[in-house]
Amino acid sequence: MTRTVKSLLLGSGMALVAGCAIGQSESFTFTADLPPNFAYYAIAKYAPAEGETCTVTLDDNPYLGFNREWRTEYKPEHKVPIYRTVKGCRLAIYKIDLEINATYGKDRGDFSGDTTAIAIRKELEEKYKGAFDAAGESSIDGKCQWSFRTVGPKRYIRKLLECKKVDAQGMVTKGRPVGGYTLDQLPGKTVKLKIKLADEEKPSIGDTWVKVPGGWKRCMGKSFEDQYAFCFGNYKDFSTFRMPDGKQCSIYPGCTE
Repeated sequence: MTRTVKSLLLGSGMALVAGCAIGQSESFTFTADLPPNFAYYAIAKYAPAEGETCTVTLDDNPYLGFNREWRTEYKPEHKVPIYRTVKGCRLAIYKIDLEINATYGKDRGDFSGDTTAIAIRKELEEKYKGAFDAAGESSIDGKCQWSFRTVGPKRYIRKLLECKKVDAQGMVTKGRPVGGYTLDQLPGKTVKLKIKLADEEKPSIGDTWVKVPGGWKRCMGKSFEDQYAFCFGNYKDFSTFRMPDGKQCSIYPGCTE
């Protein structure tokens, strides 16, 4: 089940952020390089810029959403304003909440996702600041992993997506693929979310599947009604299961041995 981006309330303790020099570009490009059947949904969040005494509420629509209808109207590249004026109040961007979604079947519920974010501040420690190349592009690198399990008495396959950051050495870290930038870094630049997919899927619950040549077999447990169906050392009795399209299978992901 996806973790939808829901944090939309402007808190009373929101930090103010600074404006940029007059004449600079007041936008940057955000784009993404994602695996097939992946899409992102983003919410750019704004607060009154430094020096402003005005306030805004959710009713003033201070946030901007991109790819809200990611299933049908997805666009990987968007121009994101760094500054906006809402009801006469000059706002500056301070965060982008990102939801990475991926589908694995044709039904509307056959998808999963994970969340991440980009923090934007007047100042950041160097270790948290993203770097830009000579072409003005900065990348946020990550890797997503599918895990699988079965649900219901017919044991339908359901999949969960988890995404982690990839460091400069190409190693997957514990944290999510977050990014950080200062306001003066962004004008006219491009920030790219670059996500790769792990080569192999893994069971989402331990001791429920057995690795065999060509894939995984599902332990039977006590019966098909046994929803956990742990192996408990029984690596001989296996059950069939059903793929998202309803096809009955005996080995995942190849279906048949």
